Amino acid sequence: MADYRALYRKWRPVDFDDVSGQNATTDILKYEVANGKISHAYLFCGSRGTGKTSCAKILAKAVNCLSPRNGNPCNECSACKSIDAGIATDVIEMDAASNNGVGNVRDMKDEIAFTPAELKYRVYIIDEVHMMSGSAFNALLKTLEEPPSYVIFILATTEFNKLPTTIVSRCQRFDFRRMTTDVIVARLAKIASAEGIELTDEGAEVIARAAEGGMRDAISLLDLCAGSRRRIDAELVFATVGRGNRASIYSLIESLLRSDYSAVYKAVGNVVMLGSDVTVFWQELLDAYRDIMVVKNTSDSKTYLDLTDAEYDKLTELASSFTMAKLLYHTSVLESTLGDLQRARESKRSVAEIALTRMCDPRLGKGEESLLLRLEELERTVSRLKLSGGISAPTSVSAPEPVKTEAKEQPSSTSSAQATFMSGDAPKQYSKWGRVVAAVEVAKAAIYSPLAKAVALLMPDGSYQIKVDQFFVSIIGGNPENVAIVKGAIAECEGKSVAEIAINIVPKEAGEVSTLADELEKALK
Repeated sequence: MADYRALYRKWRPVDFDDVSGQNATTDILKYEVANGKISHAYLFCGSRGTGKTSCAKILAKAVNCLSPRNGNPCNECSACKSIDAGIATDVIEMDAASNNGVGNVRDMKDEIAFTPAELKYRVYIIDEVHMMSGSAFNALLKTLEEPPSYVIFILATTEFNKLPTTIVSRCQRFDFRRMTTDVIVARLAKIASAEGIELTDEGAEVIARAAEGGMRDAISLLDLCAGSRRRIDAELVFATVGRGNRASIYSLIESLLRSDYSAVYKAVGNVVMLGSDVTVFWQELLDAYRDIMVVKNTSDSKTYLDLTDAEYDKLTELASSFTMAKLLYHTSVLESTLGDLQRARESKRSVAEIALTRMCDPRLGKGEESLLLRLEELERTVSRLKLSGGISAPTSVSAPEPVKTEAKEQPSSTSSAQATFMSGDAPKQYSKWGRVVAAVEVAKAAIYSPLAKAVALLMPDGSYQIKVDQFFVSIIGGNPENVAIVKGAIAECEGKSVAEIAINIVPKEAGEVSTLADELEKALK
């Protein structure tokens, strides 16, 4: 059996071209080395696992290499091999987290007085340099101002904002960016192929996403998963890193929208029974709501959300079911509860279940977001009653109108509708459909999207034929409330009573496109 314990050390970058996803930085470093324009001090900034320390070691090899190749070290000469083996006395690595005192810097200054023992340059790599004390920075400052020609400093930090300006101004700064999922997946696939690890595409994507842009963390997670000695798929990765599946998170959000208390409590129970941390689960739920908010408020969210096509489609569906008031109310509860979970020890499950109960029913919430949501739902209820004929809108006419019963008993309305077809007996595009859809959105946002893509026709007999996608025929046409809302919206636009409106929900034909959908797409562009 292969030993995967040293997987990261084995696949650590050996030259600048091997530092994945940092081409802009490595190209400049290669150019400087190849042309002999080496700086006396470098500052590498970036989040963990993005290649700062690896690039520092490559730079130490490149400046000392006996036969460099276009700025890259040859990795074959004695200098390169001694640095790779960690036995080069002229390349000194310091961890500022544990060597952060002024005494450590003074010892380093005493060493600088001596020329390199074996290599051309003495290279000091100081990791997590932001951890140095103020007095240590002051002691280092003088050395950075007037260093000997044979000394190079490479400072690495994950928190650039904590460095004194005096230190930053004396270094050449390079920023290391988080790597994209595609770059990490490609690297993992290469490693898995070479090491004989069976890694699925879904498993690689989950590892890359969990690494949050850090190549080192991604390779470490692959190493950890490979210890199971079996096929690495998404489920194995989820179980290894202790995080839930996105599908379960989306299922919980759907349960919250339906106020399905049983499903909500069951979801929390599953997290607890699997031994997962409720706080981590809560952070994933909060991240999912963040993605929903981005999808709902932007038209190009797919370009920068790290999601698969299936996940993006699901998020789009969920976003259409949320109003901004409900979305803000849910996120406010999630944010306030996260702090409670981090402080709680033995009662995390109870804290989570209480918060989810409040999310199901805004009447149990407190604060402005809860009040805003309750007001919005009240407005929607009034709008639905108005459109479905449950209440009547105020009118300026003082005399009461005669009571009307069935639509078939109103020959006048039928004849007026048929009069519009004197020139022909073919259905016509219903010109007021855009206003109808806008009214429906206020009353019930969940059916807005399929109706916005629908084809609405005014028939010769005065009825309205609504052509929607096959999937939504039963959802809209088979639900009396949805039918009443659509009829009420048409009645409001036409100035008629709901009883006078007859609609027929049918499937859209292949290739048939709504004029309203075209207009909306043009407006967005």
